[in-house]
Amino acid sequence: MSVTPTDLTAWITRFDALVAEHEAELTALDSEIGDADHGSNMARGMRAVVAKLSAEPPATPAELGKTVGMTLVSTVGGASGPLYGTLFLRLGTSAGDRTELDAAELGAALRAGVEGVVARGKAEPGDKTMIDALLPAVDAWDAAVGEGGGVAEAATAALEAAEQGRDATIPLVARKGRASYLGERSAGHMDPGAASSTLLMAALRDALEAAT
Repeated sequence: MSVTPTDLTAWITRFDALVAEHEAELTALDSEIGDADHGSNMARGMRAVVAKLSAEPPATPAELGKTVGMTLVSTVGGASGPLYGTLFLRLGTSAGDRTELDAAELGAALRAGVEGVVARGKAEPGDKTMIDALLPAVDAWDAAVGEGGGVAEAATAALEAAEQGRDATIPLVARKGRASYLGERSAGHMDPGAASSTLLMAALRDALEAAT
């Protein structure tokens, strides 16, 4: 199957629902190594995103990426707004004005978004950030496509890799962000950004499964 702007909008709507469902959990994770506001910030931002998408449904991935990205930058506090905002802005720019994306094209757009996060946040794998979930996810997506998988198979592989990357942040000592101030005390806690990034991959899997 190919992915349309309607499918991408369904992805964002599903992400909003998952963030709302896990808001308290995300905030609890952030209370251990951050500012205790990741869940509430993301929930507020995603509510604003869905309201804008409902008012003006995007006709292209570029429009969707710009709307989602700019809304998150303006409504989500801390580092999460600029990082998630950059992800969607870069994703939209990569996908452009196509009305249909195949698995490889969507994978390229996802990678462009993740590379934007890397450039913005200057984080590397193992720094205990959202990158620890996102980079394995896009790598797994590309591997699945390389083996002939479609978007649903690629999304499932990406989610599984994101879950593994998220869980692997628990023993790490944070080297970026507010958590890095804790030094060794940051070990033993899951990174909240990696947790919310995994929800993003879960939402994509759910939306694409529903579309097939």
